[in-house]
This record gives sequence, C-alpha cells and structure tokens, in this order.
Amino acid sequence: MGLKKAVANVAKEGKRVRWPKRDVLLPAILVVVVVVVLSSLILLLEDEAGNRLLNILKDAFQTMK
Repeated sequence: MGLKKAVANVAKEGKRVRWPKRDVLLPAILVVVVVVVLSSLILLLEDEAGNRLLNILKDAFQTMK
C-alpha cells in the first residue's frame, strides 16, 4: 500500500467518525482534567513520602556507623 492510499484511507475514516457534540465533549474534558490533576497530586504526595522515608533511613544508617 502506497503512502497516498494510506493517507486517503485515513481521511476517509476520519469523515466516518461520529464526533461528539459540544455538550457531551466539554464535561468529558472536565472529567479528564480533574482526574489528571488528582492523579498528579497523589503521585506527588507518594513521591514526597518516599523521599522522606529514604532520608529517615539514610539518617538512621548514618548514626549506626
């Protein structure tokens, strides 16, 4: 299959897609943004907790020397 035919097939399939209406799309975007922000905050807190735990362990082993 040539490049021109592949591009033509992609364009043809793009026209067949039923794109969501604005009243459906905006709430979906909002949900995605909220989930991403919450996930980022959770990962940030987990990273900070892990960092603090490693520092505590490092300090504990330093005092054992």
